[in-house]
Amino acid sequence: MNLSWTTATTALVAAVTISKVFKFVSGLKAVDYLPGLWVPFQPLSVLGVLVPERSWNPGVIFVWTWRHTRNIYRRFDSDTVSVVPFFSGAPSIYTRSLDVTKQVVTVGHKTGAFGKADDMGRLFLFWGPNVVAVTSQDQWRKHRRITAPAFNKDTYQLVWNATHKAYSEMIDCEGWGEKGTIDVRRIQSLTIKFTLIIMATAGFGLPFSWGEPPSHDGRMSIQQCLEIITLRNTFAIAAPRWAWKLPLPWVRQTREVFDTMRAFMNSHIQARREAIDSSADDDTSKDILSLFVRASEHDEGKLHLDNKELIGNVFALLFAGHETTSHSLAATLGFLSLHPFIQDQIVEQVHEVTKGRENGEITFDDYSKLDKALAAFYEGVRMFPSGVYLIREAKQDTVLNLSGIGEEPKMLPVKKGTHVIVDMIGVHYNPEYFPDPEEFKPARWYANSTSNPYIAGGEDHTGFSVGPRSCLGKKFATTEAVCFLVLLLRDWRVEPLLSVNVSTGEKETKEEWRKRVMQAKMTITLGVRDVPLTFTKQVEGFVFCFFI
Repeated sequence: MNLSWTTATTALVAAVTISKVFKFVSGLKAVDYLPGLWVPFQPLSVLGVLVPERSWNPGVIFVWTWRHTRNIYRRFDSDTVSVVPFFSGAPSIYTRSLDVTKQVVTVGHKTGAFGKADDMGRLFLFWGPNVVAVTSQDQWRKHRRITAPAFNKDTYQLVWNATHKAYSEMIDCEGWGEKGTIDVRRIQSLTIKFTLIIMATAGFGLPFSWGEPPSHDGRMSIQQCLEIITLRNTFAIAAPRWAWKLPLPWVRQTREVFDTMRAFMNSHIQARREAIDSSADDDTSKDILSLFVRASEHDEGKLHLDNKELIGNVFALLFAGHETTSHSLAATLGFLSLHPFIQDQIVEQVHEVTKGRENGEITFDDYSKLDKALAAFYEGVRMFPSGVYLIREAKQDTVLNLSGIGEEPKMLPVKKGTHVIVDMIGVHYNPEYFPDPEEFKPARWYANSTSNPYIAGGEDHTGFSVGPRSCLGKKFATTEAVCFLVLLLRDWRVEPLLSVNVSTGEKETKEEWRKRVMQAKMTITLGVRDVPLTFTKQVEGFVFCFFI
């Protein structure tokens, strides 16, 4: 009996080993033996995410954690490399080349050679098909045509006004008005709440306010629900149905959060449907939620949304529309705290734009004149891009030209099913496009200040994706960010909140603070670690100080 078990085990191990060898060789052929990493798990696969980062398992954001010590592009002397797993996941091509990016994302989209990978974006698809995550081009066009009309000048004016209101509510509700200095241990606690309010009110017409966080059943706020969904996303997309019924406290909480979020969306969809049905004017509102509800009531036709698509779109835009901007604002404020001179430039421009106005009022018409605040936000997005990967799958056997401008063509055959992953950290820290990439330099985004064709005027900012599927909400996000930054910096000086060594009593330096704090972390999107800041009130252009 022992011999038979030993024989069976040996045969099984041999069979598995042989199958994995064949898989690995097949993966090498799929990328035409392009130099790169050989790893057990594709870094973006479930196992690649769950297994802790090691030298043999890069981890989901190795393009950040390895960029100084084990940078794959320097290691293999190429802007495009392969990552071939031998245990789990598809062979992949990683690139930090914008030339290759355009071939994949723009040209590949038009020709059908590349499309969104079917197994990516599963968290957003968990709620239903939507404009963010659908893979079919026909489906994407439908969702885009329904959603796009909501992003217009009237919406951006509404965003500006909502940002003004939310800023005032924040100052009042947080008790900042009576204080000269405020320590904020985690700026994300404010930026997450702020951007959620703007997306909900200006984008969806929902009754969110700073002082009264919305909830569905009175027990948990929607902001809390979204934060828990962010933390439990891997469980949501990977766990089988039976796992959701396990009698564990955190599983019960996860189930409750997802149920609460779904009930919240359904209740507001129903309320909006009733409001639209009771109105004689079919054009009562053009916010995103109203457009979705009207599309769901079309009995037939190309622009019909079923209930799953309706819920999917509401969640995707509500979530993606606030989390990404929140991360970018946190990163921007973190870097601004280290560069007081740049803060001075932004405030000086605000004073120039509002000179002669009563109470220095800042209006939406000033948006185009406040390019220094916009440039600071762009630079924060560059250094911490929320959408860290653009993932496309070869839908047919095709080729990529890996040569640079003016070089002899270097063609790489790409097999159907191979993933091409545009590494936005690699792009944004590529010195060919951004000299001194580790430095926070908003001036690189000033209009007409650069001859770099990749960032001229900031109109092709890759932090908002590139190609036909680039971010619909770019102007929504930049309008909100510029308004928030100019209001905040006009009134407050931002500095890093330095930690104190308990043993010596010495404060860390700003350089040590940056090394400790300004590091990436990955949830559903990429963000910066918790950013502790100190705000000091400015009075008539000067920093308000206490003298003892």
